Amino acid sequence: MRINKYISEAGKTSRRGADKLITEGRVTVNGKVAKIGIQVEPGDDVRVSGNPVRLARNNVYIALNKPVGITCTTEKKVKGNIIDLVNHPLRIFNIGRLDKDSDGLILLTNDGDIVNEILRSENKHEKEYIVSVDKPITPEFVQKMSEGVQILDTKTLPCEVKQLSKYDFQITLTQGLNRQIRRMCIELGYDVFRLQRTRIMNIQLGNLPVGQWRDLSKKERNQLFNELDYEPREW
Repeated sequence: MRINKYISEAGKTSRRGADKLITEGRVTVNGKVAKIGIQVEPGDDVRVSGNPVRLARNNVYIALNKPVGITCTTEKKVKGNIIDLVNHPLRIFNIGRLDKDSDGLILLTNDGDIVNEILRSENKHEKEYIVSVDKPITPEFVQKMSEGVQILDTKTLPCEVKQLSKYDFQITLTQGLNRQIRRMCIELGYDVFRLQRTRIMNIQLGNLPVGQWRDLSKKERNQLFNELDYEPREW
């Protein structure tokens, strides 16, 4: 970003006024006197008359209760894409995916830096689901699901599985293979009727209505950032 735009968007003065400050030698970037037209990078120390100038970044972090039938893509040409559903004024994108046939919690943001932190497989962040299947759940099924199932030329990692009713169970994963839960169930002779994601790390779906979204609370954001050891850039 050009230095005059940076100072202007920080609310200090107009771009013309910023150019005047630069010409007068009152603007420094990383301790050096700035020149007209230089570029400012995220993390640079910009000062006017010795006072720090910071540009607050308008980061958004959204929890959506995705309905069945919505596709997790930013491609607007795809009918039923998640971006059209949310209809947010800022340019946002989904963090990870949720199958078109599945519903529940998915996060969206305009903060590209946080995406890899959440999705990085070695971090083993928990995601929780409630699954409904086509026939009665047995202790053997629960045991095999929790110990790991052979799919996609690999064995899934051990996970926590809890039977909720005759046909429903809760599963907590720390990995995200393609259609993992559905493939695991099929391998054990079950078909999935419904798959709903209810939690991503510390973010709970709660009673958020289907098709609706909300901004993460300050408490949720802070806990998420702490778990990720992540500090958002200023801009």
